[in-house]
Amino acid sequence: MVASLSAYTGASGATRIAEAQGLMNEDAQAALTMLTQQLSMAGNNPDQINRVDSSVRNPIYSPHGSTTFIILGCDGNFTNTTETATTSLNELNCAAGATTSPDSIAVNYEADAFNTIPNSSGLPTDCLGNKLTEITSSVSAIDTTTLSLPTVTTVTSSVNYYVADNRYYIDTENSRPSLYCKGNGNASSQALVDNIEDMQFTYGTMNATAGPTATVAGYLTAAQVIASSDLAALPDDAARWTKVITVRICVLVRSERPVVTDAASASYTKCDGEVDTTKTDLRLRRAFSTTVVLKNRRI
Repeated sequence: MVASLSAYTGASGATRIAEAQGLMNEDAQAALTMLTQQLSMAGNNPDQINRVDSSVRNPIYSPHGSTTFIILGCDGNFTNTTETATTSLNELNCAAGATTSPDSIAVNYEADAFNTIPNSSGLPTDCLGNKLTEITSSVSAIDTTTLSLPTVTTVTSSVNYYVADNRYYIDTENSRPSLYCKGNGNASSQALVDNIEDMQFTYGTMNATAGPTATVAGYLTAAQVIASSDLAALPDDAARWTKVITVRICVLVRSERPVVTDAASASYTKCDGEVDTTKTDLRLRRAFSTTVVLKNRRI
């Protein structure tokens, strides 16, 4: 009986761990897939039909005002991520000083029914499925009604489009850490993936004078992007963030409930490569990472 009970207990424990690992893998895949898709779209701003060279793209606007960032990161949380008064990425603020909090990131891109999940009316949405506000702007276009080469006449054309402004961060509700998003289609934020305990970003940058074919010069934290001597010659922070060409993402996922038998079995490797042996809640933890190229970014 003792032998049978011991075998049953061991098999039951192994099953719980295997199930927990499977759920952790699913949560990590969901979080990384979502962030990868969003970062891949950063800066999407298609050329207008019949454009002229001096006006090749739509202006990028948030619903309330202009922004000069396609991505913006923080080492830690934005201090005003969810405030409805925040009008654009230009006005997001990072907490001062060093922090051990999970990182945050904001992504800006022109949205349509193909690079977002459209609503029931076929209109583009933010990260929470809320309809985006239509924006009307004026661009210079070729007047095709009077086209007579080599002379080209330009006219002011009115264009309508949508912009997604999504901010991702870690927050906790009912003691459960989760990946949250605040989109610009609604004032509310919402948890997207549960049991994401930490999120860290590093940014692959090129030097200030590098051309379109430049390779990554190094990976920096958000604070280092602003303070880097290689980017110091650029006029402002927005210009420095344009030198980011890749983003490394690491998310730390925990199991839904305790599944290991002792604290030693709960040790894990963090996003920075260090081993953490301090957790005593008997949950499994594992870091997952990927690297994303900002393929819609324009130099």
